[in-house]
Amino acid sequence: QVQLVESGGGLVQPGGSLRLSCVASGFTFSTEGMFWYRQAPDEERDLVASITSAGDATYFLDSVKGRFTISRDNAKNTVYLQMNSLKSEDTAVYYCRRRDNWGQGTQVTVSS
Repeated sequence: QVQLVESGGGLVQPGGSLRLSCVASGFTFSTEGMFWYRQAPDEERDLVASITSAGDATYFLDSVKGRFTISRDNAKNTVYLQMNSLKSEDTAVYYCRRRDNWGQGTQVTVSS
Protein backbone atom coordinates (compact mmCIF):
# COMPACT_ATOMS: atom_id res chain seq x y z
CA GLN A 1 0.00 0.00 0.00
CA VAL A 2 0.97 3.61 -0.42
CA GLN A 3 3.02 5.06 2.40
CA LEU A 4 4.33 8.57 2.84
CA VAL A 5 6.62 9.18 5.79
CA GLU A 6 7.66 12.73 6.64
CA SER A 7 10.60 13.70 8.81
CA GLY A 8 12.80 16.66 9.57
CA GLY A 9 10.49 18.86 11.58
CA GLY A 10 11.42 20.42 14.86
CA LEU A 11 11.88 23.61 16.82
CA VAL A 12 13.88 26.35 15.13
CA GLN A 13 14.48 30.01 15.85
CA PRO A 14 13.18 32.70 13.51
CA GLY A 15 15.55 33.05 10.58
CA GLY A 16 16.62 29.45 10.83
CA SER A 17 16.32 26.60 8.37
CA LEU A 18 14.91 23.11 8.24
CA ARG A 19 14.76 20.47 5.54
CA LEU A 20 11.75 18.20 5.49
CA SER A 21 11.84 14.83 3.79
CA CYS A 22 9.03 12.59 2.61
CA VAL A 23 9.90 9.02 1.74
CA ALA A 24 7.34 7.34 -0.47
CA SER A 25 6.57 3.70 -1.13
CA GLY A 26 3.86 1.58 -2.69
CA PHE A 27 3.68 3.34 -6.04
CA THR A 28 5.92 4.40 -8.91
CA PHE A 29 7.28 7.57 -7.37
CA SER A 30 9.02 8.85 -10.49
CA THR A 31 5.72 9.16 -12.37
CA GLU A 32 3.84 11.21 -9.78
CA GLY A 33 3.68 14.86 -8.89
CA MET A 34 4.18 15.47 -5.19
CA PHE A 35 2.84 18.09 -2.82
CA TRP A 36 3.67 19.66 0.54
CA TYR A 37 0.87 21.12 2.64
CA ARG A 38 0.76 22.70 6.06
CA GLN A 39 -1.87 23.19 8.70
CA ALA A 40 -1.63 25.55 11.64
CA PRO A 41 -3.92 25.14 14.66
CA ASP A 42 -7.50 26.13 13.90
CA GLU A 43 -6.65 26.86 10.28
CA GLU A 44 -7.26 25.18 6.94
CA ARG A 45 -4.67 22.92 5.37
CA ASP A 46 -2.87 24.94 2.69
CA LEU A 47 -0.81 23.86 -0.29
CA VAL A 48 2.73 25.12 0.28
CA ALA A 49 4.63 23.68 -2.67
CA SER A 50 4.42 21.12 -5.42
CA ILE A 51 6.74 19.52 -7.93
CA THR A 52 6.16 17.62 -11.14
CA SER A 53 7.23 14.01 -11.58
CA ALA A 54 10.42 15.00 -13.41
CA GLY A 55 11.08 17.92 -11.10
CA ASP A 56 10.98 20.38 -13.95
CA ALA A 57 8.20 22.57 -12.63
CA THR A 58 7.32 23.78 -9.18
CA TYR A 59 4.69 25.83 -7.41
CA PHE A 60 4.98 27.82 -4.20
CA LEU A 61 2.53 29.56 -1.94
CA ASP A 62 3.13 33.29 -2.24
CA SER A 63 4.14 33.67 1.39
CA VAL A 64 7.00 31.17 1.05
CA LYS A 65 8.34 32.19 -2.36
CA GLY A 66 12.04 32.95 -2.20
CA ARG A 67 12.41 31.15 1.15
CA PHE A 68 11.31 27.57 0.45
CA THR A 69 12.45 25.22 -2.27
CA ILE A 70 11.07 21.83 -3.24
CA SER A 71 13.10 19.07 -4.82
CA ARG A 72 12.98 15.34 -5.33
CA ASP A 73 15.29 12.39 -5.71
CA ASN A 74 13.48 9.79 -7.76
CA ALA A 75 16.21 7.24 -7.08
CA LYS A 76 15.46 7.53 -3.36
CA ASN A 77 11.67 7.92 -3.67
CA THR A 78 11.99 11.10 -1.65
CA VAL A 79 10.67 14.62 -1.94
CA TYR A 80 12.22 17.44 0.07
CA LEU A 81 11.11 20.82 1.31
CA GLN A 82 13.98 23.13 2.15
CA MET A 83 12.76 25.94 4.36
CA ASN A 84 15.00 28.96 4.93
CA SER A 85 14.47 32.27 6.72
CA LEU A 86 11.74 30.70 8.77
CA LYS A 87 9.14 32.91 10.43
CA SER A 88 6.79 32.31 13.32
CA GLU A 89 3.91 32.17 10.85
CA ASP A 90 5.49 29.09 9.25
CA THR A 91 4.67 27.15 12.42
CA ALA A 92 2.40 24.27 11.41
CA VAL A 93 2.21 20.57 10.83
CA TYR A 94 3.64 19.85 7.38
CA TYR A 95 2.19 17.04 5.30
CA CYS A 96 3.31 15.29 2.16
CA ARG A 97 0.64 14.29 -0.37
CA ARG A 98 0.34 12.15 -3.46
CA ARG A 99 -3.15 12.03 -5.02
CA ASP A 100 -5.43 11.27 -2.06
CA ASN A 101 -2.65 9.76 0.04
CA TRP A 102 -1.27 11.74 2.99
CA GLY A 103 1.60 11.27 5.34
CA GLN A 104 1.26 11.55 9.11
CA GLY A 105 2.78 15.01 9.18
CA THR A 106 5.78 16.54 10.88
CA GLN A 107 5.59 19.46 13.29
CA VAL A 108 7.53 22.62 12.52
CA THR A 109 7.69 25.20 15.28
CA VAL A 110 9.42 28.53 14.71
CA SER A 111 9.96 30.32 17.97
CA SER A 112 12.63 32.11 19.94
